[in-house]
Amino acid sequence: MKSRNYNGEIVAGSLLVKESRHVAALLLSGADEKTFHQAIVVDNVLQKRSPASAKRMLKLIRKRLEGMSSELWLMVRDGNQELATQALLCAAIKHSHLLGDFLNSTIRSHKRTFKKQLTLHDWSSFFEECQHLDPEVGDWVESTLKKIRQVVFRILAEAKVIDSTRLMTLLPFALHPDIKKYLSFKGEDYVLKCLESTQ
Repeated sequence: MKSRNYNGEIVAGSLLVKESRHVAALLLSGADEKTFHQAIVVDNVLQKRSPASAKRMLKLIRKRLEGMSSELWLMVRDGNQELATQALLCAAIKHSHLLGDFLNSTIRSHKRTFKKQLTLHDWSSFFEECQHLDPEVGDWVESTLKKIRQVVFRILAEAKVIDSTRLMTLLPFALHPDIKKYLSFKGEDYVLKCLESTQ
């Protein structure tokens, strides 16, 4: 892996399919900030307990989706569960290289050597490598590190890369043809490489 500037923003949530469909619809409608405020804070379409938590979730989802194009937003808004989930996995990988690099190194290695399960030690070893690539990661507090690990494994379970966050057994992963076509056409080589490592 090359030198990185990792960020811990992934702690704010996993793939959030249901919530992301709402945000994708707003983006596709060309919503301005006033419309976003009405939908997220006043109407509470994300169904959060407080305006502050709704705003935090919106910020994460928008960052992920706005890193991709409107064609992907359509998949999120209108796609079936599998397509929308894989589209959001793409957006999450591009937004967080912690997630992408874990797929591209640890899971790729497991697939190559026919290891069938992930372990907490796998994550610890991966994170040690991350600290060499981005020394600032070493300054993150323990609670943040634990939360990042939990969210990453939850994302893998939601995307059916692993069976559950408890057993962490690797599953056969089939990349949706529309996702593969989209990533190839848009030149999203890093994201495609990460996803292909799960196959």
